Amino acid sequence: MRLFASTWLLFFCLCTVSFAADAPWNQFRGPRGDGSSTEKELPVKFGEGSKEIVWKTAILGRAWSSPVVWGKQIWLTNAPDIQGSLKERVKLDKPMELSVVCVDLETGKVIHNRKLFEVSELQVTHQTNTFASPTPFIEEGRAYIHFGSYGTACLDTKTGQTIWGRRDLECDHWRGPGSSPIVHGDLLYLTFDGYDFQYIAALDKKTGKTVWKKDRDIDYHTTDGDAKKGYSTPAIIEVGGRELLISPFAYATIAYEPKTGEPIWTVFHKGMNAAARPLYGNGLVYINSADGPNPLVAVNPQGTGDITKNIVWSSSKQIPKRSSQILVGDTLFMMNDSGVASCLDAKTGTEVWSKRLSGAYWSSPLLADGLIYCWSQEGDVPVFKAGREFELIAENKFEDGFTASPAVAGKSLIVRTKTHLYRIEKRD
Repeated sequence: MRLFASTWLLFFCLCTVSFAADAPWNQFRGPRGDGSSTEKELPVKFGEGSKEIVWKTAILGRAWSSPVVWGKQIWLTNAPDIQGSLKERVKLDKPMELSVVCVDLETGKVIHNRKLFEVSELQVTHQTNTFASPTPFIEEGRAYIHFGSYGTACLDTKTGQTIWGRRDLECDHWRGPGSSPIVHGDLLYLTFDGYDFQYIAALDKKTGKTVWKKDRDIDYHTTDGDAKKGYSTPAIIEVGGRELLISPFAYATIAYEPKTGEPIWTVFHKGMNAAARPLYGNGLVYINSADGPNPLVAVNPQGTGDITKNIVWSSSKQIPKRSSQILVGDTLFMMNDSGVASCLDAKTGTEVWSKRLSGAYWSSPLLADGLIYCWSQEGDVPVFKAGREFELIAENKFEDGFTASPAVAGKSLIVRTKTHLYRIEKRD
């Protein structure tokens, strides 16, 4: 009898592990920073007005930040629907308000909508960017909100009140901020790759005080600050028992020791405007440098100093400038800006297939249950299999387009168009 009970207990535990929910979608590109979800039974066929739309909430303003989820809360940042000049700074008669919004996951009702910072002078900002493009990072009780050099704050998620804030981290983003914050251990990492200053900083997440700050100590081979800017969000990986903070920027990528900021290695790949998060698998780090002769490189992360010789393969064919890649085993998937989806052999860089779809794509794709979801600026959402042969599963449509990347909350998709936030879930 005791053996029978133990057997059933083991079976119950195994089932519990097998069907456990994924970790919260707490940062740009999800809990692992790679755009993947372990959730099953997410909706595949849906669209504007379909029964799968649980709720739809208007988000007034203009912001490309992606939603993040913790518990029953969804957080995102917002800014007014104005743009800075392409040629010069703009002084405003009335300060611009940068805000944060918290939405209830169950109902879609706004819980918090509060101003965090006022800005009286706008930096030069490209018309394709916004003043609220970095995605928040959220954990139990705390939300870390970042607007680049316009301001960074830590909020209490219950009250929405500010715990600490910083406005003294200088950087002329020139085309607007875009790098998202990440948290690892007790540190909050912020990336500043602008026209005038290029550096990465680690703050004590409890107090906001600077723990370390490292300038990008490289030769950019140019004096043009416009060619030094970047928008990438770093990733932390473990190689040979050692943690590395992988931070791409213009012309190069540096791996730092996360606790001290000591540079461990540098790879020179050229390019600028790096925006994608790096990926790690198959013993390689995959880096998208956006521009340059070879905007996608795969690097063996072993070694110290200049490891440019460790580039295993590179590619310049149909590489996205804005969205991140999806790594599935030995295959690498991506959707470029002009709507070409492609699959590469992740070990060699050889193209497996490519397929032109309609629309322009800036949002990063989502991987769930063997399917890849892409989100166009025109509101198209093609879904195809993550396989070595292209197979389109569904084509969905919304009335407005996507620039933010999606989030997952249980069996629901949380997606932000240019005007609304949606919760989408399968309905019987």
